Amino acid sequence: MGGEPPFSPTHGKRTKVSASPKDDRPVGVLLLNLGSPDAPTSAAVRRYLRQFLSDPRVLDFPAAIRRVLLETIILPIRSSKSAKLYQNIWDPTTGSPLLHFSAELRHKVAGELGENFVVRHAMRYGSPSIAQAWSELRAAGVRHVIVMPLYPQETSSTIGSALDELRKVQANDWVPTPVSVIPAFYTDEGFLASLTEVTAETLAAHEVEHVLFSFHSIPQRHITKGDATGTHCFVADQCCSDLTSNVAAGCYRAQCLRTAQAVAQRLELPSWSVSFQSRLGRIPWVEPYTDLELARLAQSGIRRIAVTCPAFVADNLETVEEIDIRGRAQWAAAGGEELVLVPGLNDRPSWVQAVVALVRSHHVPA
Repeated sequence: MGGEPPFSPTHGKRTKVSASPKDDRPVGVLLLNLGSPDAPTSAAVRRYLRQFLSDPRVLDFPAAIRRVLLETIILPIRSSKSAKLYQNIWDPTTGSPLLHFSAELRHKVAGELGENFVVRHAMRYGSPSIAQAWSELRAAGVRHVIVMPLYPQETSSTIGSALDELRKVQANDWVPTPVSVIPAFYTDEGFLASLTEVTAETLAAHEVEHVLFSFHSIPQRHITKGDATGTHCFVADQCCSDLTSNVAAGCYRAQCLRTAQAVAQRLELPSWSVSFQSRLGRIPWVEPYTDLELARLAQSGIRRIAVTCPAFVADNLETVEEIDIRGRAQWAAAGGEELVLVPGLNDRPSWVQAVVALVRSHHVPA
């Protein structure tokens, strides 16, 4: 059969191929953090803890065991106790420091990025939720979303859980929105510069003899489960002695040590150490524990100390209450004269600029 096919009106003709039209839709930015109760009450804390501790990446037990632990032991005991701790840090005007500084960071980052970006922040647990923030970004018509989990060092229970939840939310979209994720930024120059800056300001205002880098601890099994070799983390002697090895690159403890080492070198600290706080229960967590390290330092004769918490970019219960209130009291009881908390990065200008730089480095122009 000859002739042109009826569905090909341009058959045999030269056609001009035009460039794809520029996509002028804005780019979304989603800043993720852990979360906080909505209020410092037993009921609000109970809701928050139920959501938080029902996460299998946090309590990595079989679901039935996790439910029993939650309903019979953890929630009945910890809800009222934790509510009292939150009351100690709750500002009558701004509320939770984590929620307050997260909102401030979002607004300042948005102001720096400009009108071509739509910035939202969300909490893995509590409000504003990831689902709510994602819905707002979709409603704004963004063409692409840059996701930044605000955790300098990576764990399954933080970044892993946040991205799990984001994927669940995205699964409801009929037309998917492309996403890129900014990875753990424990060696990022902007982050380290801001952390060094706030630490230097604290040291300039207080004559301290020692700086303690206190990171959030996690169960040791969370690290060994992530060691694909099965022969390195907490198995090999001095498993974090080579902080640049391939195994160490994916190890939370090694990432913490690299952050502390980088800041200590920049400040030329004569005396510093690393510890891990906030352990729960009797199972082995990453050591040395902060409360025991404080006791050791006091026994060694040190009287004035600064504590920085570089696993948190915003002040929260673990920094303000656990270190600045309880840690200070423990230090005084052990004979120490001064314990000063290095403030979190919060919404300080250098940190805002570091976040903006990381976002721009992951932005692909239309």
